[in-house]
Amino acid sequence: MKTLVALVGDFYHKEELARESLLKALAGLIEASELQVHFVNHPDQLICELRNQPAAVALFAEDRVAPIEQPDLKWMTPALSDQIVQYVENGGGWLAWHSGLASYPPDSSYTQMLRGYFLSHPEQNKQVSYAAADNGQQERFAFADEHYFVHCDEENTEVFLRSSSEDGESIAGWRHPYGSGRVSCVTPAHREEGLLHSEFLSLLKREISWIADLSSKTRQ
Repeated sequence: MKTLVALVGDFYHKEELARESLLKALAGLIEASELQVHFVNHPDQLICELRNQPAAVALFAEDRVAPIEQPDLKWMTPALSDQIVQYVENGGGWLAWHSGLASYPPDSSYTQMLRGYFLSHPEQNKQVSYAAADNGQQERFAFADEHYFVHCDEENTEVFLRSSSEDGESIAGWRHPYGSGRVSCVTPAHREEGLLHSEFLSLLKREISWIADLSSKTRQ
């Protein structure tokens, strides 16, 4: 059985909702003993877990620790960033999920590994439509969400999802190999409506299956 280590929740995102979303998405894999999920509550715990070489990591937490009281206080030091990159280079899988793309320095080794990062979102949550980047695919869903606008090094990754709303269009999902490991980035979702949406849960399962290098059978 492979292990996914997950650090989810921050000042603006409820840990309980993110946990529920992840466990619902992976329920079939967990029941089939293909994957187990180990939640950690602090970045220091996450870094310690990397020493055990888990199959994959899901990060749904921004870099800022206390964005209101101490907006400049951040947890990811250059040394920790390099440890994460080394873990992926050595064969680990990494999912940067929603706020896992937010507030990390664009020039850090972590963000360079992701090949993309959060730029901004409108103040109000509005209806956001998500569609497969390849028109030949059927993936399409919509819900009220924080519409993330991102920078993405599109030439050096595989874009698989795009987003649109009355505020504009953006890339919403991309993936690529990195060293001996794999990286996937997804921008949905912020609210319960999106986090528990069936189509989004299917996408989440697919991307975690890919970064954890599970068999093609479990990805279906």
